[in-house]
Amino acid sequence: MSTPPLAAAGMPPGAFSGAQAQAAREVNTASLCRIGQETVQDIVFRTMEIFQLLRNMQLPNGVTYHTGTYQDRLGKLQEHLRQLSILFRKLRLVYDKCNENCAGLDPVPIEQLIPYVEEDGSKHDDRGASSQLRFATEERREILEVNKKLKQKNQQLKQIMDQLRNLIWDINAMLAMRN
Repeated sequence: MSTPPLAAAGMPPGAFSGAQAQAAREVNTASLCRIGQETVQDIVFRTMEIFQLLRNMQLPNGVTYHTGTYQDRLGKLQEHLRQLSILFRKLRLVYDKCNENCAGLDPVPIEQLIPYVEEDGSKHDDRGASSQLRFATEERREILEVNKKLKQKNQQLKQIMDQLRNLIWDINAMLAMRN
């Protein structure tokens, strides 16, 4: 809980609160989103703290333990839960305010957000499409040729590896016979 700021020297007390109200009205949607993100991070942090407290608490299974410690942990847990509910209310307010700010905006189609360059200002040019098709078929043919050559080289390498394996096998066999 923050304390209200003190009025600056030489300023009447009401002038400062008016400046705060004006600053609060000038909050834009981007800063609201940032506040919402920070609130979500606080919610996650508080939730992790709650789970940590619950992990450390003993179950009431009839074992005697210090009631002071139990009451202290229970108080901390209740305080975290209260803070968590406050954060959720704050997040709801931010969400509602963002929706209110964006209600008047028309949704922009995704296609308009992607920049692209058109040739000669025409969207569908038959010559452009046929040249693209020719280019694509040539590229595909080149890729098929490269794949064919690659398979041939792989077969040659496999033959060489088999020959080397046989040669090493023969050398090892002759060394074994010599001993």
